[in-house]
Amino acid sequence: MTPALEPRVLPSIALVEAAQWDALHDRCNPFVSHAFLAGLERHGCLRPEWGWQPRHVTLWRGDELVAAVPGYLKENSHGEFVFDHAWANAYARHGQEYFPKWLGAIPYSPVTGPRLLAHDEADRRGLLRAIVGYVQDAGLSSAHVNFHGVDEDVAFDADWLRRVDVQFQWRRQPGWRDFGDFLAAMDHKRRKNIRQERARVARAGIRFRVVHGDEASADDLRAMHGFYLQTFAEYGNAPALTLPFLRHLAQTLPRQLVLFLAEQDGEPLAGALCLRGGDTLYGRYWGGAALPGLHFETCYYQGIDYCLREGLQRFEPGAQGEHKLARGFLPAEVRSRHWIADPQFRQALRDWCAREARDVARYAQALQRHSPFRSGDEP
Repeated sequence: MTPALEPRVLPSIALVEAAQWDALHDRCNPFVSHAFLAGLERHGCLRPEWGWQPRHVTLWRGDELVAAVPGYLKENSHGEFVFDHAWANAYARHGQEYFPKWLGAIPYSPVTGPRLLAHDEADRRGLLRAIVGYVQDAGLSSAHVNFHGVDEDVAFDADWLRRVDVQFQWRRQPGWRDFGDFLAAMDHKRRKNIRQERARVARAGIRFRVVHGDEASADDLRAMHGFYLQTFAEYGNAPALTLPFLRHLAQTLPRQLVLFLAEQDGEPLAGALCLRGGDTLYGRYWGGAALPGLHFETCYYQGIDYCLREGLQRFEPGAQGEHKLARGFLPAEVRSRHWIADPQFRQALRDWCAREARDVARYAQALQRHSPFRSGDEP
């Protein structure tokens, strides 16, 4: 007789063997890998005072892990990139508590990808039922699954509210062999602007090294972490990622960690930290000197160059930023799902989500009219 499925909510991914966890996904997205998630927990990147407490929802058949979702108990909305501050305020106005809530997501990372890790739709739906059961048993206000894949839409029933937003992403088009082909598809104004930006950086004597995790020296990792700290200090934010975490990525994801390091006279000047998936490059963090064009070269053009050389199809450079449009990153829809425990709030927020979706659709249409690509060549 086949054992029944048993839901378990785990306070650490270390309670699951890496091979079991990674058997649930195709290993094309580094952010859902056991190595990435365990590194966050092990190396001081997740702290209760920052609102992140691991609560991974899993389904087991005996000793066999059959489904899982990386999840966290949240006391605030810091580091999520799906903004629900208006929801929290509405709860407060009605004398109810919005926090704590449960979140299925990758901490600090607004990257798209699988969230409901399972081999079939039945187990994905079972996982969603387990999430709802946990939220009800724990007396939480809600459950949220952020930046999930398009193919996971069908697993959610009507009680899970759908939200959409826009990110700017680069997609390779047929015939693009190198950066010159990419530029040739653009209108004259944008093509000229990008050439000028790249020329300024070159004239300043700045050269780039592209290193993967297994090629990065201790000094490379230390420099990149310093650039990351610098950026967060400039914006007055608390940096979450630690240097031991970067070292962990270099060791456990040696070919998926990609650093773009800018140097001038042999000294590190700026850097961008990316992760490489099956067909996608994910830009995560940058920092460096405030020189003309350096940010665009480090964060965008080096990444596009890399994708074209390596045969990658997409480049997700991070959330927000309309300035990315003129540099070849077009609007792409991203999605999230939300289960609200209170039926009255659920209905009110359903209407709110519908209005938001209409606004986002209009915004995306307006952005498309400002595509940098020549008419007829637009991706």
